[in-house]
Amino acid sequence: MPIPSPLSPEKLYRQCDPSSFSFASTQDLDGKIKISGQERAREAIRFGVGMKHNGFNIFALGPTGTGKQTTLEQYLRDTASRKTVPDDWCYVYDFDNMRQPLAISMPAGKACTFRRDMENLIEGLLTVIPGAFSSEEYQEQEKNIKEQLNERQASEIETLEKKAAEKNIALIRTPSGFAFAPVKKGEVLNAEEFMRLKDEEKEIIEKEIGLLKESMQSIMLLVPKWQRETQEKIKDLNQQITSFAVKPLFAELKAKYEDHKAIKKYFDAVEKDVIENFSQFLEKESPVPQMLLPPGQGKNTGSKSFNQYRVNVVVNNKRTKGAPVIYEDKPSIQNLVGDIEHLAQMGTLVTDFTLIKPGALHRANGGYLILDARRLLLEPLAYEALKKAIRTRQIRIESLAQLYGMASTVSLDPQPIPLQTKIILLGERWLYYLLSARDPDFNELFKVAADFDDEMERNQDNHLSYAGFISSIVNREKLKHLDRHAVARMIEYGSRLSGDSDKLSTHIQSITDLVNESDYYATENNHDLITRDDVQQAIDARRYRAGRIPGKIQDAILQNTILIDTESEKVGQINGLSVYMLGNQSFGKPSRITTRIKMGKGEVIDIEREVEMGGPIHSKGVMILSGFLGGRFGGEQPLSLSATLVFEQSYGGIEGDSASSAELYALLSAISGKPIKQCFAVTGSVNQYGEIQAIGGVNEKIEGFFDLCLERGLSGNQGVLIPASNVRNLMLRDDVVDAVKQRNFVIYPVTHIDEGIEILTGIPAGKQLEDGNYPKETINGLAVERLTSMAEKQKKYTEGTNNKNPNES
Repeated sequence: MPIPSPLSPEKLYRQCDPSSFSFASTQDLDGKIKISGQERAREAIRFGVGMKHNGFNIFALGPTGTGKQTTLEQYLRDTASRKTVPDDWCYVYDFDNMRQPLAISMPAGKACTFRRDMENLIEGLLTVIPGAFSSEEYQEQEKNIKEQLNERQASEIETLEKKAAEKNIALIRTPSGFAFAPVKKGEVLNAEEFMRLKDEEKEIIEKEIGLLKESMQSIMLLVPKWQRETQEKIKDLNQQITSFAVKPLFAELKAKYEDHKAIKKYFDAVEKDVIENFSQFLEKESPVPQMLLPPGQGKNTGSKSFNQYRVNVVVNNKRTKGAPVIYEDKPSIQNLVGDIEHLAQMGTLVTDFTLIKPGALHRANGGYLILDARRLLLEPLAYEALKKAIRTRQIRIESLAQLYGMASTVSLDPQPIPLQTKIILLGERWLYYLLSARDPDFNELFKVAADFDDEMERNQDNHLSYAGFISSIVNREKLKHLDRHAVARMIEYGSRLSGDSDKLSTHIQSITDLVNESDYYATENNHDLITRDDVQQAIDARRYRAGRIPGKIQDAILQNTILIDTESEKVGQINGLSVYMLGNQSFGKPSRITTRIKMGKGEVIDIEREVEMGGPIHSKGVMILSGFLGGRFGGEQPLSLSATLVFEQSYGGIEGDSASSAELYALLSAISGKPIKQCFAVTGSVNQYGEIQAIGGVNEKIEGFFDLCLERGLSGNQGVLIPASNVRNLMLRDDVVDAVKQRNFVIYPVTHIDEGIEILTGIPAGKQLEDGNYPKETINGLAVERLTSMAEKQKKYTEGTNNKNPNES
């Protein structure tokens, strides 16, 4: 198998040609965001928004910072602008059931007019009703009714008085009431005179007085009835006067809202209540102290609140253009479905319908509501409340105290409002799949998944999209504009972020951060525009700020605290490459991998796994090595060896299979006895057929080994072996590319283990001959020879042990 040629500098970094841009700087662009590379997600959004059936809400999944919210809001606002503005909603008092305020809808912008009309009505009633009751006509009628009562009472008393006079008995009015006394010769007898009368006369007088008292008592018993009748007449008069006074006001309002049946019905209830409770408009002061009234009430009505006649507007779409698009940053249950607030009055919490506060579902009703799924799940009961609203298609306001069963006072139960809102959740993929697997309601309520990719194709159209997005950042943040060379460097950085020279990262947040950092250095360098050098300085500064830990590891290697050989040749030893992740930064560093062999039963022992420091993927990679060795060398004879593999000086867990090819090289070196050149480092996984497979973090791994070689001095012999399938992922730093140009560093693309072992040892791997053997003085031939020798030794040892006399000591 021929050795592959080292990669040319052109393969290590795909540049963006600034001359391909028609603009000189981003100032020449329109600054509008044009998101590309998310066609699949955009089609899912289009479908989800267009579907009118229940449950077709959207979950936008993808990594944070990929522009999910930006894309959604951009599309939704464009779609919403062509939609009809939804109705306003308000709550009014229910005069039949005070605990259940009525919800009334009306065309957009009319709710505030309705509220203002009711405020004006209250002011009008406060003027008209007192005026009607202060009129001479009313006072004359009221006087007549009261006089009728007095006349009736006087008539009955007068009749009784005449009857008593016929019996020579006088009716005397006293401060405490009425009394009867005998009369003789026109004079009322006193007690002494009465006592001097004959017994027969006294008995007759007492009997007559007793009868008269009974008559008086009968009259007194009729007085309350007459008073009630009088009060009823006065009440009827008052209501007639009130009705006569207020009817023009209500007639005007009813005519204005002629086409709205619910409001006309409400006006009838208000009119009836006003007529029945007219006295509240005559009272000079309200029993409720001014300080306890809700804010804004009692302002134009003295100290009276008249809350039962007010209108609580919960949704006002007067200034809304098209359908609303709402993003709720804190999706608590109160912010979602609304809340019923309370006021503290004399140590007691009280409320009424004017204290009902709307939520995001109210504001988004008839449009679109965007929520962050993780924040939603962190809020107590919010997710369940949202699901209930979607399932019932109603917005029902319940206080948190009611939901927890902690309310000790009577609260309100507002009439629910019909819900016609498309819900869009934003979240990462793991959260979507977790909800899909664990929540039985989720797939029924969120049937559309808009999967946002974290990369897009790198082509000229997407280059222009990147430039347009950068221009929008500059305009939004009021930064310096970028010249075309700086834009090209930003595109190259986006390609490096994606880990693929043919792709661009869609992680918008990273690009935004880099533009801001580049603006800082452009200002420091007194540049009118951000240049390529400013962008590169920002990238270098970012790497320097995150370089403490990589620097510590580098120092430990240079001081031989961590043993990494980059010059000699060693049997069974090789430099593997690992990637470390710290926060949002990653860096690569070499690790020494060693192997030792001895006679055994064909097993490869992974020391990392034995001490439980190796992860399952790493352990799988080591077991694949056993499959490769058995397939290549164990076809005609048993593998009579035992090998141990270990990452030297690793004090944390090892995971991944990207070092499996390096481990196999070390095994082949140990078996064949041929040393490996330590000036090379290796990365790549391997399968049981010896094919080298792609791995992640190839750029960081190459740069990590390059930095070590650079510190020790580049000899021209150092290099890295990578999988050929990873060549497309290369977007290396300029200093690495320059070193390759000057032939001070090499990078080999390897497709098979035989290619790599020949590069590492300088000895051909050896192709299997027709007789099944391998040529001598090749790695495979030497390995077969060593394994055959070990098998023969093990056979002799086994036979000698079996033939030994058991009685011999």
